[in-house]
Amino acid sequence: MTSLVQHITIDCADAYELARFWAEVLDSPLADDDRPGDPEALVGAPGAALLFVTVPEPKRAKNRVHLDVRPEDRTRDEEVERLLAVGATLVADHRKPNGRGWATLADPEGNEFCVECGAGERAALTGTRLPVTADDVTLAVRLAVDVMAQAPGDGWRTPAGTLEWDCWETVEHLSDDLFSYAVQLGPRQPPQDRLVPYHFAPRREGGPWNMVFADPETGSAGLLQTLEASGALLSAMVRTTPADVRSHHAYGVSDPEGFAAMGIVETLVHTHDVAAGLSISWTPPRDLCDRVLARLFPDAPDDEDRWTVLLWSTGRTDLPGRDRVTSWKWHGTPLAG
Repeated sequence: MTSLVQHITIDCADAYELARFWAEVLDSPLADDDRPGDPEALVGAPGAALLFVTVPEPKRAKNRVHLDVRPEDRTRDEEVERLLAVGATLVADHRKPNGRGWATLADPEGNEFCVECGAGERAALTGTRLPVTADDVTLAVRLAVDVMAQAPGDGWRTPAGTLEWDCWETVEHLSDDLFSYAVQLGPRQPPQDRLVPYHFAPRREGGPWNMVFADPETGSAGLLQTLEASGALLSAMVRTTPADVRSHHAYGVSDPEGFAAMGIVETLVHTHDVAAGLSISWTPPRDLCDRVLARLFPDAPDDEDRWTVLLWSTGRTDLPGRDRVTSWKWHGTPLAG
């Protein structure tokens, strides 16, 4: 059996006040029932929650264990300035002129912690590719669901862009893709030469062959709920599956990051198809497009708008000075290095 870390517990003089500071650091909520003066307070941080416990003993020496934090949407230096403004103090500055290194700060009770470069900044400094993550899957699906939820309820049987399917069928197909990628990572010994043997079938002649179908009686809200659920399954499997696991895909045996990237590309381009059919606007984030292009289309042009390049790579638009793509597939196998 395996033990898991449930909390990281920090002794302190005022549990509630110190928890408030760390909730600000991590942009995570305090537990609903925590109040000023409580002997314990919980911050529901991703990965492992932080539990603060009031004790009578003061802090006397440097902590033998400390937290390392990295910003997700700003630079290391911007994060240091933000944390100083909310109550941290600078203990030691180990930042280097080349952009590497870290800063050691202390929280309001003197507990040391370090601020490092985030993944994007680290990738820029080292010239490496920024990986595709489970959080990227979640982001792509939520953005797609939010956009499609704006559509009127009477247009879902119109053709989805240039596809042979209507908008409803295309979302069902997308839900099915995400589900299929998730279950490929599920078995203790994922198959290397075939799909996990669920039953596929179309609902009509010429319709998509799916395992997943939405109940038409639930309307578009139910349809989009199936999409969000399938996306959550893929995100969970990518997050919890070891990086060295491999499983079958028609375009080559892939890894968890590859399945994440495939799910995101399916989400972005099929939402484009549906948006065309429903006459709604859809432009996903540039950096998300860039990450999946680097993982699945490593030879794609790097000097054009990233969303346009992704649409071109999947045969959906023209790119100036280049032939239209009429047959395509992605590079699903793990990239070297």
